[in-house]
Amino acid sequence: MVEVACSGLLFDLDGVLVDSTPAVARVWAKWAVAHGFDPEAIVKKAHGRPSIATIRDLLPGCDAVKENEVVLRGEIEDTEGVVPLRGARELLNSIPDGQWALVTSCSRPLAEVRLRTAGLPVPIRMITSDDVRNGKPDPEPYAKGASLLGVPAAKCVVFEDAPAGIRSGKASGALVIALTSTSPPDELEEAGADWVISGYDQLSLAVLDHGSTSLKLMLRQ
Repeated sequence: MVEVACSGLLFDLDGVLVDSTPAVARVWAKWAVAHGFDPEAIVKKAHGRPSIATIRDLLPGCDAVKENEVVLRGEIEDTEGVVPLRGARELLNSIPDGQWALVTSCSRPLAEVRLRTAGLPVPIRMITSDDVRNGKPDPEPYAKGASLLGVPAAKCVVFEDAPAGIRSGKASGALVIALTSTSPPDELEEAGADWVISGYDQLSLAVLDHGSTSLKLMLRQ
């Protein structure tokens, strides 16, 4: 048993709160084929990063905004198979108000669609690709997420599933718990995750003090 004290929790979305893998794969595979890329490689490359950053890497000089609109529209319209990760709803419901935020590489409209489709609460505090200049793995997303909670990133725990997101969380100064929902443990460890878990059944949450908004995570490894 490992005990981790913190003042705020920051959650990625896809692969951490919701399983949107089938929908993401369908949309990016279609885009990849249209541009002559290997679908499997593109789906892997796109995970955990802002979609426009992936497009700019793959098609330098293209109208990235226009291409990104195609991908975004496809992802908003394709919600088949988008479901909550086991235990995600229960964990979010157990966190006191104001002590968690969403930090995702999705756009805000897409994040809201996926949360609602999965039956999860749409948080007041949310950082999306629309709110940052530099996406993951840059520290900016998680640094801004911590600011929304009013606490230093060093007092936050980040939940991630992608190497880019782990690097973002660590670079911000936060501790990172990685889930093996989309990447193998060795890739998560190599990216710098402090702990790797297979699911939320390995974690329990206790509120230490409502006045100081302190939390304690207990990890079973």
